[in-house]
Amino acid sequence: MKLQVTQENLHKALSSVAKVANSRGTLPILANVLIKTVGGRVSIAATNLDIAITHYIGSKVSEEGAITVPARLMQDFVASLSSDSTITLDLQETKLNITTPHHQSVINGTSAEDYPVMPGISDGTSWTLPSNVLRTSLQQVLIAASSDEARPVLTAVNIHTHDKQLFMAATDSYRLAEKRITKLDKDFNLLVPASALQDLLRILTDSDEEVHITHDDQQILFKVGDIELVARLIEGAYPDYRKLIPSEFAHSATVAQKELLDITKVSALFARESAGSVTIHLDELEQQISIRAVASQLGENTASTSATIAGEGVITLNSRYILDAVHALEGDTMALSFNGKLEPCVLTGTKHNDYTHIIMPLKS
Repeated sequence: MKLQVTQENLHKALSSVAKVANSRGTLPILANVLIKTVGGRVSIAATNLDIAITHYIGSKVSEEGAITVPARLMQDFVASLSSDSTITLDLQETKLNITTPHHQSVINGTSAEDYPVMPGISDGTSWTLPSNVLRTSLQQVLIAASSDEARPVLTAVNIHTHDKQLFMAATDSYRLAEKRITKLDKDFNLLVPASALQDLLRILTDSDEEVHITHDDQQILFKVGDIELVARLIEGAYPDYRKLIPSEFAHSATVAQKELLDITKVSALFARESAGSVTIHLDELEQQISIRAVASQLGENTASTSATIAGEGVITLNSRYILDAVHALEGDTMALSFNGKLEPCVLTGTKHNDYTHIIMPLKS
C-alpha cells in the first residue's frame, strides 16, 4: 500500500472513528484502526464489535493495500502535524512508513486480515432524514437513556413507527423523552444502543444533508456523507411507555422557559445535599410557580416566577431532570402538568407539540 493524503482529511477521519477503538477489550486488535485503500480513496475504520465507523477520504493511491495500526498513537501523531502538510503512507510488510516534508516515522501495524468486520446489511428497510432533524431529535431524547447495563433494553433508544409517524423514545425509568419526527409509511420497532447514537451525534452536522438509514433485524446503518456508522441492535421488548402519558391534567402551568430555567438553577444549588430534590408549587391565586429547596446543613431557597396556572398543586422532582428537560424543549414558553404529587409530571413546549418529556416524582 502506498498513498498520499492531506493532514486535514486524515486527521478528520481519525477523529471520527478512533473513539470507537477499545484499548481495554479482550481483543488487542480492537485498539487499532483499519487503513484500507478502496478504489481511488482510502477508508479509515474502527470497531468495538457492537459499533463500527468508517470514514472515506480522497487520496492519491499508488499501490493498493490494508493495515491496522494503534488508534491512539496514529490519531495523536497526525494531530501533531502541520494542517497544511501532505502525508505519504507507505506500507512495507506490517510497518507503516509515514513521511511528511519534516517528519519520517514508522508505526508497527498488524495484518488487516485479523481485523474483525461487521457483516453488511443485504436486505433491509431504508429511509432518510435531514442531518439537522436527526441531530436535534437525538439531542432531545438521548438525555433520558439509561447507562445501567443491568437493563440493556433501557440503554437503547426506541426508534419506531406508530400511526405512520416516526418516533424516538428513551427512558431510564425515572424520566422519559419522546420525539415525534416526521411522517413515515413504514413499519418497524428498533432498539438502537444509545452509545452508538452518541457517536452518530458527533458526526452529524447542522445542515439539511440527507442521512441514509438502513436496517434489518440485527443491525442499523447510518450513512452521512463520507462516513458510515453501523451498530448492532439490542434484543428485547421496550416498555409500553405511552400508557404513562396522561391525556388530561388536574394541575398545569404555562411559563417562560428562561424564567423556569433561572429559578430551577438557583434552587438546584440548595438541592445538592438532597440528591437534587426540589418541590414545585403551582399557586393559582397568585398565578405563579415557585420552586423550593431545603438543605439542612446549608439553608433553604424559594424562587418564584409568574405563570398561567390552572389547578393549584404541589410536586417534588429532581432538579437536574428539570434542567435537562427545559434545555431540550424548543420555543419560548412551555407547559408543566401533572395530576397529583405521586403522578408523572409532563413537560411540553407550547410552540411545538412534537416533544414530550416526563419526569417521575420523588416522595417528598
